Amino acid sequence: MRVSLAIAATATALALVLTGCSAPQSSPADGASGAPEGDGELTLYVGRDEALVAPLIEKFTEATGIEVTARYASSSELNALLFEEGDNTPAEAFLSQDAGALGSLSNAGLLSKLPADLTSIIPAGFTSANGTWLGITGRARVIAYDSETVDAADVPKAIAALTDPKYAGEVAFAPGNASMQSFVTALRVLDGEDAAEAWVKGMSENSPVLTEKNGETLDLVNSGEVSFGLINHYYWFEDAAELGEDAMRAQLAFLPGDAGGMVNVTGAGILKGSKDDPDALAFLEYLVSEAGQQYFVEQTYEYPLLPGVAAPEGLPALDSLVNPKLDLSDLESLSQTQELLAKYGLL
Repeated sequence: MRVSLAIAATATALALVLTGCSAPQSSPADGASGAPEGDGELTLYVGRDEALVAPLIEKFTEATGIEVTARYASSSELNALLFEEGDNTPAEAFLSQDAGALGSLSNAGLLSKLPADLTSIIPAGFTSANGTWLGITGRARVIAYDSETVDAADVPKAIAALTDPKYAGEVAFAPGNASMQSFVTALRVLDGEDAAEAWVKGMSENSPVLTEKNGETLDLVNSGEVSFGLINHYYWFEDAAELGEDAMRAQLAFLPGDAGGMVNVTGAGILKGSKDDPDALAFLEYLVSEAGQQYFVEQTYEYPLLPGVAAPEGLPALDSLVNPKLDLSDLESLSQTQELLAKYGLL
């Protein structure tokens, strides 16, 4: 697969009025609206890399005047922390790497319901069904393969095939990564608990190479140390942009319709104790504004979810990858997935 990395220009300039993204005022203009006042500060938990999100936060602060205090960790770590903190959390909003972490918080009643005029911005299927979290960007799970030792035609078309003993020691993945855990959750939802456990057991018995991060997984494929890696699509694009396409020994295989090729989302929600907080709401509005969406397109090569903003060139159409049988709101059973992975020594 040869992928052009030129970023397509925005197809349509949408008029998205970010009413919550103006600098907060000391008091309502007419004193009678009853709307809560912002204090111009936001405490944000971030389940994505600081190097990516910190510049976005700076742009948000420049646009709104709202100062952000961010805490960075993996989405699964922050998910566990939010459960531990409960109503005493200092966090007002949570930007998660995946839908599963948000779904579990929503299921536990820890997220507040968002305004309908905000949740309706993102197409159904890429955001929560109950309006408690908002889809921001899309990413596809893919198989990265060593193009020097594996022909494209020989790459498995379904994730289940990787348990074949002939692939022993040749598959790498990051079991602690939120997107990997969401894939296993999707496997449980789509194919059933028995099939998911059989896959996890089969993989554990097949001597997988376990990594800490998706980027490390891709590095192993690109260096020829393993034949296959399970990652999100955008890691390839980031490396190719930095190293050049000719340096990419690893190539990508998309798996439309298979749980292993699921489309997950980065998402964000507002914690229950910060319901209607205008500063938190302003941040979510910024994330799905044209400026926020374009930032992710240019910096991470992810799929924008705001209609009218063009995806990076070279990617399959998002609609061609979405599994209509999978509702991202069904990925809330994160703890059961972690228990399953731990049962077979993968966590």
